[in-house]
Amino acid sequence: MGTFGCPFAIIDNTMVAVIAILGLVMGSFAGAQVWRLRAWQLLTDKQSGEKLTKLEQAELVRLRPLTSKPLADDRSRCLHCKHELAVRDLVPLISWLSTGGRCRYCKKPIGWFEPLIELSVATLFTVSFILWPFPIADFVSISIFLLWLTSLILFVILFAYDAKWFLLPDIIIWPLLAIGSIFAVIRLMNAPDLVGALTSLLIGLVILSGLYAALYYYSSWRSKGESSWVGFGDVKLGFVLALFLLDWQLAFLTLFVANFLGSCIAIPGLLLKILPRGARIPFGPLLLAGFFISMFWGQYIIDWFNKLML
Repeated sequence: MGTFGCPFAIIDNTMVAVIAILGLVMGSFAGAQVWRLRAWQLLTDKQSGEKLTKLEQAELVRLRPLTSKPLADDRSRCLHCKHELAVRDLVPLISWLSTGGRCRYCKKPIGWFEPLIELSVATLFTVSFILWPFPIADFVSISIFLLWLTSLILFVILFAYDAKWFLLPDIIIWPLLAIGSIFAVIRLMNAPDLVGALTSLLIGLVILSGLYAALYYYSSWRSKGESSWVGFGDVKLGFVLALFLLDWQLAFLTLFVANFLGSCIAIPGLLLKILPRGARIPFGPLLLAGFFISMFWGQYIIDWFNKLML
């Protein structure tokens, strides 16, 4: 698996609909897990003696019910009134639309966070199915496609968590590392030029992870460990993304797009004084945005650039 190629000549509209619905369902699951991860992180930080801010303490009180039961016994509930949600409240997107984005019981606004996650996963699932470059015909090909869909759920959880709380949880990074390693091994086993593929992978790892590792350690040294310009989570995420891309050009494109998007946010924000000097911008979502663009359309962008240069 690498960058996505040409779509199937004939797209089964029924399957597209099924994949989109599956994406909405998995997006609802991903949204719930984001809040559970946050609740457990705050609880763990408090138990380890870390001092929580007043905002974090209030957030822990609100999310504490999500840590009271094992995941298998837990039931979704409103984070405001703690009312356990019925089946009609759990229909992805439709339930949110039917109540106008409010809790059916306490009428407090739910917000856009959950429906955006649901739509994001559904969109990624659908685009992946349409642009998937290989036939989905046997057990191995189906397994690979399902692994990719699983990785998308985890990527969206990372995106949402880092965008909201400036953190890339290891509990999500490690499964992605395992899935990415499987993808890399499968691709390398089928590569016509194993040495070339390995070389491209290693260069991609240096581009997406090595550079940021050097920047992380240098900035930590400069600040005497108090802070760094990038987080080590970005280093680990870059390593994972390079495994999926398995191409140094796509890795470079991912890094370029991520930094370009960051500049588009930071420069206008500073000029308009929306962002204060020294404001933190989570880089994980930018890396993931660049990754998705590279995976889906990277080869087309590279081919276009090469033609332009020639």
